[in-house]
Amino acid sequence: MNILDKIVADKRREVSLKKSIFPVEQLENSILFQRNPVSLADKLRNSSSGIIAEHKRRSPSKQVINHDLNVQDVASGYQAAGVCGMSVLTDGKYFGGSLEDLLYARAVVEMPVLRKDFMIDDYQILEAKAFGADVVLLIAAVLPTEELKRLATFARNLGMDVLLEVHDLEELENSIEANVDMIGVNNRNLKTFEVSIQNSKDLSRHIPDEFVKVSESGISDPNIIAELKDFGYQGFLVGENFMRTEDPGKAAKDFINEINRKS
Repeated sequence: MNILDKIVADKRREVSLKKSIFPVEQLENSILFQRNPVSLADKLRNSSSGIIAEHKRRSPSKQVINHDLNVQDVASGYQAAGVCGMSVLTDGKYFGGSLEDLLYARAVVEMPVLRKDFMIDDYQILEAKAFGADVVLLIAAVLPTEELKRLATFARNLGMDVLLEVHDLEELENSIEANVDMIGVNNRNLKTFEVSIQNSKDLSRHIPDEFVKVSESGISDPNIIAELKDFGYQGFLVGENFMRTEDPGKAAKDFINEINRKS
């Protein structure tokens, strides 16, 4: 069993337990559930930088990234830096995140917030909306094609944006008809954790123009943004590059300023 299979198996147990403790009605009656989500796709289409900045404490591949920062301070710093949106890791066991992180970020920012987790069930999408997310991530490597399409439509019917994550051409071709707003190419192989920006370049011509193209992982240099823009990318998910610093907001601001100088 590879790490991705293990994460998904643990996630199924976690979701089953949560369902037994917090009923769907409780999620649907939350104040934030009534909130109108903000479109990340629209923000990316109208941005010069396209940066989606991430809050990420640790990962299976890199272990501890940064456990010292307050998520609200990080969120405020990112918003001040002018990022398009914020990605919040909510998986606890492998990434050190929580739904509370999502809630705290929502409390201090107006920009779109993405719940980044291993989504396998309608319940998690309801959770995302109840805790203030505007966007959910669906991973093609995790979900059968028909289930992915169903979950995407479920999220869209709640007014949320959907970011579909793919790793290779087969995943892209199998899920291209899903009801999503953005297609993200993960440059990190979730089975080996090796990273290559070439993956985004290779898949770019296979992504229809109707979708906002997002490149994920391994983006640590503003020059990479310029390269990927030539391949049609409008969104760039950056996490570790900012979170490894003492002030992620400042790191994001400096990064965006450098992008703007080069454009």
